[in-house]
Amino acid sequence: QVQLVESGGGWVQAGGSLTLSCAASGSVFKFNTMGWYRQATGKQRELVATIASINGSTNYVDSVKGRFTISRDSTKNTVYLQMNSPKPEDTAVYYCNVYWGGRRYNYWGQGTQVTVSS
Repeated sequence: QVQLVESGGGWVQAGGSLTLSCAASGSVFKFNTMGWYRQATGKQRELVATIASINGSTNYVDSVKGRFTISRDSTKNTVYLQMNSPKPEDTAVYYCNVYWGGRRYNYWGQGTQVTVSS
């Protein structure tokens, strides 16, 4: 069993900064991909950013490129999302995710609300 615990959400003013953290515990496979997804009210959940443990390669949704940075500490099974210059449209519940085995093993955190005010 794998547990993901997110922290760092809250309110932020547009143009400010906020950092989300997510720690994975339990039977986490060494080679995995961790990431952040978000779901705004009335919208589908979308990928924000992912980072692979094997080589640190990252992937971002176009709308956050240049503003958000994903990073990880694989020794702690922890992933971070540095949100710089957030916009009101970034307001959503942000979910942490970890997967491996072609998503055969796929786990989610409980979500943390991020609200960006203009």
